[in-house]
Amino acid sequence: MAESLLPAVALILISGLVVQILAQRLRIPSVVFFLAIGVILGPLGVGLVTLETFGDGLETIVGLSVAIIVFDGAFALQFRHIREAETTSLRLVTVGAVLTLVGTALAVRFLEGAEWELALLVGALLVATGPTVITPILEVVRVREHVAAALETEGIINDVTAAIAAVVIFETLLLEDVGVPATVVSFVQRFGVGVGAGLLATILVYFITQYELTPEEGPQAARFLLLSAAIGSFVFAETVAAEAGIAAAATAGIALGNLDLPHRETMEEFARDTTLIALGFVFISLAALIDIDAVLALGVGGLLLVAAVVLVIRPLVAFVATAGVERFTMSERLFLAAMGPRGIIPASVATLFAIELATAGSEEASQILLGSVFIVIFATDAIEAGFARQIGDLLGVTPMRTILVGGGRVSLALATRLEKRGEFVVMIENDEEQLAEAREQGFTVHEGDGTEADVLRQAGVGEAETVVAATDNDDINLLVCQIVNTKFDVDQVFSRVNEPGNIDAFESLSVTAIDDPFATAVAIDNEIERPELAHWMYDIGDSHDIQEIEVTAENLANKTVRGLNNEIPGGCLVAEVGQGEDAHVPEPDDVLEYGDHVTFLGERAAVDTAVKRFHPHD
Repeated sequence: MAESLLPAVALILISGLVVQILAQRLRIPSVVFFLAIGVILGPLGVGLVTLETFGDGLETIVGLSVAIIVFDGAFALQFRHIREAETTSLRLVTVGAVLTLVGTALAVRFLEGAEWELALLVGALLVATGPTVITPILEVVRVREHVAAALETEGIINDVTAAIAAVVIFETLLLEDVGVPATVVSFVQRFGVGVGAGLLATILVYFITQYELTPEEGPQAARFLLLSAAIGSFVFAETVAAEAGIAAAATAGIALGNLDLPHRETMEEFARDTTLIALGFVFISLAALIDIDAVLALGVGGLLLVAAVVLVIRPLVAFVATAGVERFTMSERLFLAAMGPRGIIPASVATLFAIELATAGSEEASQILLGSVFIVIFATDAIEAGFARQIGDLLGVTPMRTILVGGGRVSLALATRLEKRGEFVVMIENDEEQLAEAREQGFTVHEGDGTEADVLRQAGVGEAETVVAATDNDDINLLVCQIVNTKFDVDQVFSRVNEPGNIDAFESLSVTAIDDPFATAVAIDNEIERPELAHWMYDIGDSHDIQEIEVTAENLANKTVRGLNNEIPGGCLVAEVGQGEDAHVPEPDDVLEYGDHVTFLGERAAVDTAVKRFHPHD
């Protein structure tokens, strides 16, 4: 066994790391590649990885790997992030989890003819989505903060509850059949053990970090402590109660992630790197163990199960979770409904349970369990994760970002106007007071120095259409503009200029400079000479709007303004055509050509409709 294990482990590790680099370059979730490599290495392919490869060590390897992955996801899940979508997140991990369990169990029962106990076991396992599949998706699909928060919170919490619920159902209903009350009690006990172990690990790590025994080795000690918290809490809880370890790792991760720890940045980098190794290893290993015979044995029932989970149960859960939550647009609700891929928890636990069932002589139950779980994993990962970016683009949930550097009053006022118009605004600020105020007002704020390229990159400047340097320091604003222009491909760069004498320096960089004193003078002049129009413009976003776009609809190009009258919604008019010195109020017989710039003015809904018709690629 040792002779075959060493090359198998080496190949899995190397493949996992290479795949993640490839996935980032191609902007395809890495889980898709993990599945493909697993199938190639497994019995369906070259046969290098089988159940016999790992022997009795499979459960231990998978358990420790899952503990690290769950801990890392939980460590990054801060309470302020959860609050971005707290109502939806709460519904996803409560009502949503119950709907998924019951709905899936019903489908397995009536589509595959399984016994109720087995159907409930499959339903419990398939509640889990998890960071193993959600994190790779969110790395390539840049959704708004509240959408990401809902998906990440659901993944972390449901991984825990699904694992515990599955083992409880397996032991109390399937093996011993002690009844529902005892099942509920067992669930609560295991969950409590996990939470207790996680909190104990948190207390120990927190106090050790506050009183560093070796200050000169602080960063290294912090990394070791973090790994110890993940593995130690998992092992301790698992020793007391099976599957309580997942709850312990998640609890320790969330608790430590929301504490003010020294060397936090070092901890985060180490946790992420460790997770990348564990993720590739465990996902490829489990993908290699997919029992294709069990999947094929389900026949039409298996396909109908996938259809029920993907097309009925998940959309129902998503719409129940977002009902009445105005922050979620219809497109975002549909995206949430389309993103329910299953990950490592159902795959690993199902594999271990199937082995136990087969050993106990329940071969048919083992086949149904493996087939049902793996067909849903394979289908949801291949379709939902594999086409996540395309689904996001189709639904329009991946808008181009507008990056605002600075979190002062100017940035807050600008961010308010932009978000009312539907822009995806990300602010960058390192002042704790301004950062807290911006977050309190509900804005997405990335903490850091906007003059550093890495900070801009982490804030999503690579997906940004516009960058605005809006601090009260011209030197900082100029440096931001220089970095953006030299290192990133951004369509539009604007800057606030506090001293009029600095205008030339900004314009030499082809930056659109906004003279702060001049802008104030213009605003006052508008109030004096044209107060009603000024108020109308200042209140943009409430019920009316003004937008300038480029004509990119080929079917509407080379036509007169009069001829396009039916394409311009009521409540909206063409205020201006052209740019710079060529800008003018159009005559009815003026011809709009492809690439012309048109400014629409009117009611917000009408302007939005006009923009979509004349600039459909936006």
